[in-house]
Amino acid sequence: MNKKAIIIDDERLARNELKKLLTEFPEIEVIDEASNADEGLQKIEALNPDLIFLDIQMPGKTGFDLLSELDRTPEVIFTTAYDEYALRAFEVNALDYLLKPIEPKRLADAIHKLEEDEKELIDGEPISVNRSMLSENDQVFVKDGERCWFVKLSDIRLFESVGNYAKVYFGPNKPLILKSLNALEERLDEKTFFRANRKHIVNLRMIEKVEPYFNGGLLLEIHGGDKIEVSRRQAVKFKEMMSL
Repeated sequence: MNKKAIIIDDERLARNELKKLLTEFPEIEVIDEASNADEGLQKIEALNPDLIFLDIQMPGKTGFDLLSELDRTPEVIFTTAYDEYALRAFEVNALDYLLKPIEPKRLADAIHKLEEDEKELIDGEPISVNRSMLSENDQVFVKDGERCWFVKLSDIRLFESVGNYAKVYFGPNKPLILKSLNALEERLDEKTFFRANRKHIVNLRMIEKVEPYFNGGLLLEIHGGDKIEVSRRQAVKFKEMMSL
């Protein structure tokens, strides 16, 4: 498990201290660092890291502001001097929340969680995650509690992120599966499924209407009546994909 990481913190000493602690973990490669949210956003988009170590209180935008502007979120480990943000950190699916000064043992625990996050459990036993590509004609098994479905991918109109789960929309059903949107996106054919924003992947064949929206974004109306906003950044990609 080799992971590329970016450290985003306005304190140079804190960045240096964390880099020093991370030398004990050869599986984590620090590829860059940033001193504020805007710089961090640019570097995340340019370098596509697997993991970010993110301070919360920075001049200008906070760490939470940065996350809200990303279409795809890497794994996040918050590093902060304040403990009052812990609950909100877990609401945005942070992997861990480390209080400064960071203790080596807590850092080791956080990185262990990163390794565990790569495994799926069946009856308590870790298995390797299936990462094979799926086509729209493939059928997938969906289980939510006692209910089970065998669904053709082309019949799924929308995936929506709900915490650590994804809600799968097909017909009148909206079951939850224990999958992140990023993991789903890796296996879905981008010619059929499009990442509209941080929370939604839409089936392009199910779009019934496209309208301009705020700040250069788009509003998609999906078969069944759901309306999904396309972020400004993804709207550019959408127009390129869908134009002749």
